[in-house]
Amino acid sequence: MIEEAPLFHALAEGPAGGKAWWLTASDGVRLRLTLWGGGAKGTVFLFAGRAEYAEKYGPAAADLAARGYGTLVIDWRGQGLSDRLIADPVKGHVEKFSEYQRDVDAMLAAAARLDLPRPWVVLAHSMGGTIALRRLMGAHPFAAIAFSAPMWGVGLPRAIRPFGPMLSRMTRTSPFALRYAPGWGPVSFVHRAGFHDNFLTTDPEMWTLLVRQVAKAPELAIAGASLHWVAEAVLECRALAALPTPDLPCYCALGSRERIVPQEPVRTRMASWPGGQLALYDGAEHEVMMEGPAMRARFYDACAALFEANRG
Repeated sequence: MIEEAPLFHALAEGPAGGKAWWLTASDGVRLRLTLWGGGAKGTVFLFAGRAEYAEKYGPAAADLAARGYGTLVIDWRGQGLSDRLIADPVKGHVEKFSEYQRDVDAMLAAAARLDLPRPWVVLAHSMGGTIALRRLMGAHPFAAIAFSAPMWGVGLPRAIRPFGPMLSRMTRTSPFALRYAPGWGPVSFVHRAGFHDNFLTTDPEMWTLLVRQVAKAPELAIAGASLHWVAEAVLECRALAALPTPDLPCYCALGSRERIVPQEPVRTRMASWPGGQLALYDGAEHEVMMEGPAMRARFYDACAALFEANRG
């Protein structure tokens, strides 16, 4: 029996009937899994980004439900309501990027126990795109994947970019590894940035939703990442870049105003993706799923078309 976990239904603004459970990863880390079910056409495994939580994707689940799909979201270790990994509960951190695959394992095992409708497909955003790409390099049960601004590179200053991997390996063992990375601190982005200064969305209503969620449930939010997390991200992106592209039906959305993840690795990977489509969203920032209604509809229609075409 999976133990029930809290879900902030009103804040999520998701479809009716959402449920959440506690899972335990193979290394003992407690994770929260959320399901907005009922999709007869299949189940979308939503791989969220860094510092995110299930409630943020309530509107996405509603859009996917309207197109016939259930949505399953996990709070990655160290964020949302899942276990935090270091003494500072608002600092983003992970010891190894490979640990996120333990979370995926727990998610897949729970989906099997819940007997969720198939096909199973993936919708991965930002850091979720890193985690998803790693999973696709091995055995997986997914029929298709859609990406939103995948983090396939880390935005380092140009002067140190060539030395990124070397500096990252040094950082992992540095006594400063648990300090906040430069430019980050103990305040979450939506608390410190105003709408006109944000890099996430151009839509004021969706920005207001994000602000309202972390204001009313601050335990959902984390802030900046540790230097160690950045080092691990750099090394994981470099390792993935050296691997061949998976042969899986793929759609990838990228905003023309993207300023959080580097665009070049996304364009490079998608240029080699067999049958993959890279779609540019003019005027969009990092969060295509948090942009205005017309842009969101375009994105979810494209995802649904991809998933429908690969139902098996």
